[in-house]
Amino acid sequence: MKSVMVNVLDHIIVAVEDLEIAKENYEKIFGVPPVWRGKHKELGTSNVLFNFENIYFELLASTGTGLGAELVEKHINEKGEGLFGFVMGTDDMDFLRKKISDSGFSLPELISGEGIDDHTGETRTWTNQFFPSEISRGLFSFIIQHKTGVLPSINSYPKSSIHRLDHAVIKTNDPDGFIKIYRDAFGIRLALDKFIEAWKKRMLFFRLNKTTIEVIEEGDSNLESHDTLWGLAWQVKDIRKTRKRLLKNNIDVTEIKNGIKDGTLVATLKSHNHNVPTLLIESKM
Repeated sequence: MKSVMVNVLDHIIVAVEDLEIAKENYEKIFGVPPVWRGKHKELGTSNVLFNFENIYFELLASTGTGLGAELVEKHINEKGEGLFGFVMGTDDMDFLRKKISDSGFSLPELISGEGIDDHTGETRTWTNQFFPSEISRGLFSFIIQHKTGVLPSINSYPKSSIHRLDHAVIKTNDPDGFIKIYRDAFGIRLALDKFIEAWKKRMLFFRLNKTTIEVIEEGDSNLESHDTLWGLAWQVKDIRKTRKRLLKNNIDVTEIKNGIKDGTLVATLKSHNHNVPTLLIESKM
């Protein structure tokens, strides 16, 4: 019997005004080039994709007319550039839709998508399941099942580069409601549910394809349930070499310090990240 319905944190979307500037900045931050630059003609958007060991990272800009362009422009007008979308993946959309419906949620129809690489002409296709507001709760999130085409990969990541996502941080004013959706309806493993005495806050840790979704309780629980994608933490192999490379590229980054988790070193990006809170982590474990 199937138990895993959502089996991957597929990609993170960042809304930007100027795609070329954002591409240049993130190529400097990541230390690897993008693997895809394309268009969603029917949505009025263009994107640049960076691929990592456990996720891909999408820079998305409005470059035409369509629903996608409208959503990106609305986000930038109201909130500025920054984290925009949180996308999970499945290998069996029909099974997932049934399980979510069985959990008491109504779902809209599936929407098919297509992307074409500007340089190679390669095409990728997929199916998206978007969510009603009682599931998304203010967070632009959806589930994707890739159909045809493959995103190019990086053969080898330099020691000073970023190579995988460690965790994504989501803030919520309703942890119990979040669990009902992400554990009970989506089938994502809840690894830890803990009250942090020093912060007087509850924290949830979901694990998905060796990636953590870190959920922090914040806000008034008496208000309407609301979730916000807040920040990203990336793994590096050698944080000193990474920091040296970033400084050489005139990127502002804090001094290295010990992380909260034993055996880790961390540093925080302070520029070029298009308003995305970004932590670098090296694990000695």
